[in-house]
Amino acid sequence: MITLDVALGERSYPIYIGVELLHRADLIRRHLAGNEVMVVSNDTVAPLYLERVMAALDGVRAEAVILPDGEEYKTLAQLDTIFTALLEQRCSRQVTILALGGGVIGDMAGFAAACYQRGVPFIQIPTTLLAQVDSSVGGKTAVNHPLGKNMIGAFYQPRCVIADTTVLDTLDARQLSAGIAEVIKYGLICDKELFAWLEKNMEALVARDRDALSYAIERSCRNKAEVVAADELEHGRRALLNLGHTFGHAIETGMGYGQWLHGEAVAAGMVMATDLSARLGWLGAEDVRRVEKLVARAQLPTRGPALSVDKMKALMAVDKKVQDGRIRLVLLKALGEAVVSDAFDPVLLDRTLAECQA
Repeated sequence: MITLDVALGERSYPIYIGVELLHRADLIRRHLAGNEVMVVSNDTVAPLYLERVMAALDGVRAEAVILPDGEEYKTLAQLDTIFTALLEQRCSRQVTILALGGGVIGDMAGFAAACYQRGVPFIQIPTTLLAQVDSSVGGKTAVNHPLGKNMIGAFYQPRCVIADTTVLDTLDARQLSAGIAEVIKYGLICDKELFAWLEKNMEALVARDRDALSYAIERSCRNKAEVVAADELEHGRRALLNLGHTFGHAIETGMGYGQWLHGEAVAAGMVMATDLSARLGWLGAEDVRRVEKLVARAQLPTRGPALSVDKMKALMAVDKKVQDGRIRLVLLKALGEAVVSDAFDPVLLDRTLAECQA
């Protein structure tokens, strides 16, 4: 087992990465606030892993609430289902909410923890690659709105993250590739060595080679933990973690939540960001080809869906990085060096949006 730390002073917490960690009752129990636990999971993950987690909680008053699986259910209505379960079980401020699932469950359980009785502890047990390398770390919690993704939420850090790589054996291929998109993102924004490693090892990663997965998860979490420790509330550097996300969130919203997986939309968005960076003269044509090739080898889309330029821009305008009505994008000065900028010709953005579609 590897243990990493997210250094946030009194809110610091460990990330545990290893095999068969769901059996490690000691890992969970050392981070409980009291003798009450509410496990939040979904109807895909619960049949596979809930019994194992409940066994680790033997002797603790543990209940579970099971939500439907899918991005389309990341809503205020489903959030209320969690609150109802907590209230029906008369859970106190000593309850610990345990998120057992992918990014949707982690975001919703974390947001519920931030709100219930004005804040109770929670633990992340991510069961998808995307959640293990990205969304479970850093304390971003939210639900979606029909007009914009992740626009209603809170920064709220977990007590720990338990990333059991064994659970990735049951992850379907599409979800695995969606997680690889976020690994590629770290290589592009700040880790040239990781990008080069991915170019040499992508097929092993797609094939679920255990060593390749462990390396990708550890390297990604180290990058995420370093950025979050430096800029917890996204006033500066942390915004770089959103490479491809402004484009990607527009795709998810425009197509309807759940039609494109988050990682798929981010993959297409990263290609768009790379394309625009090249139009600005920051990247060369070979850089663009390398990014597109790597994304394709990860079995991810390199083009967005057929949404109009005006529709994409309208959706991109509903973004947390927008300032004074101007769209700000994470772009690449070089492979491994990202910046947040609004200093681009809108005509170039229009060309990117028009040409980077399927």
